[in-house]
Amino acid sequence: MNSNPTYQPPYTITPAIVHLVARISEAVGRLTVLTDPSRSLRLRRINRIRTIRGSLAIEGNSLSEAQITAIVEGKRVLAPPREIQEVRNALAAYDRFAQWNPAGAADLLEAHRILMAGLMDESGAYRRGSAGVMAGGEVMHLAPPADRVPVLMADLFHWLAASAEHPLITSSIFHYEFEFIHPFADGNGRMGRLWQSLILSHWKPLFADIPVESLVHEHQADYYQALQKSTDQTDSAPFIEFMLRMILDAVSTAAPQVAPQVTPQVKRLLQVIQGEMTREALQNALELQDRKSFRERYLKPSLAEELIEMTIPDKPNSRLQQYRLTEKGQQMIATG
Repeated sequence: MNSNPTYQPPYTITPAIVHLVARISEAVGRLTVLTDPSRSLRLRRINRIRTIRGSLAIEGNSLSEAQITAIVEGKRVLAPPREIQEVRNALAAYDRFAQWNPAGAADLLEAHRILMAGLMDESGAYRRGSAGVMAGGEVMHLAPPADRVPVLMADLFHWLAASAEHPLITSSIFHYEFEFIHPFADGNGRMGRLWQSLILSHWKPLFADIPVESLVHEHQADYYQALQKSTDQTDSAPFIEFMLRMILDAVSTAAPQVAPQVTPQVKRLLQVIQGEMTREALQNALELQDRKSFRERYLKPSLAEELIEMTIPDKPNSRLQQYRLTEKGQQMIATG
């Protein structure tokens, strides 16, 4: 049985899709890289945990972000062994994320093997039996026969590699078609979402660290409804629109807020602060003699705009008090 390299999934590019692609592209353009690598790394880890928690929660995993964080840190967690295994597998998969080719069948199978290791017998292999999506005892979608899966997936990979559509659109179409084919006996939901993130990260690397999954989890009923609507219409446009709305929300919440208008004095303070500094050290760095002027014109406005923060916020008058840049302050420095 030969694949069809000219295969074209059925989809319509609606005005809503065009509008959403433009808005997401604008939001992505506003995102700035934080200047402090340690803070950037911490933010990436937080987002990675949110992503894993969101994707697994859709599949019924009950572990919280705090429990997943504990697993990341190698701490003992009291939870069902299967749920802990799911988290460990997801962490291992995301560690390999950058090495995979979105249009590579072998990479998809390897990702499934890692993601489903110890959870099913057929991890890393296409299903050999029939499959369907159930809802309350009712079959919502009967997937194509197992012997068609390798050919259908080959068609889909050929299309993905050759498509001239925007990656925001191709990733959403791939995600829908993947769920329709249902190529694995288990793990199709988390694999489809993982692979859409992979396709997007090849367009813009920051998508490896933007937790679209957690928003999909918050709108889980709409996610399944969009899948069903696209199947009913034989057109993935409803699902594309849904995923683009989720991506826009995720990117918008990850984007720094518009920088406030700050005085030259506040800007000077932000420029001299290095790590954590005492009031005296800051005043000396600015070569200011007047303590009251420094407090009123430099320190208080910077704190009010949340551009700097106290190291001991519950004891503002502590003799050990120091000040440091917030992420908002770092972004302001980075954007000039």
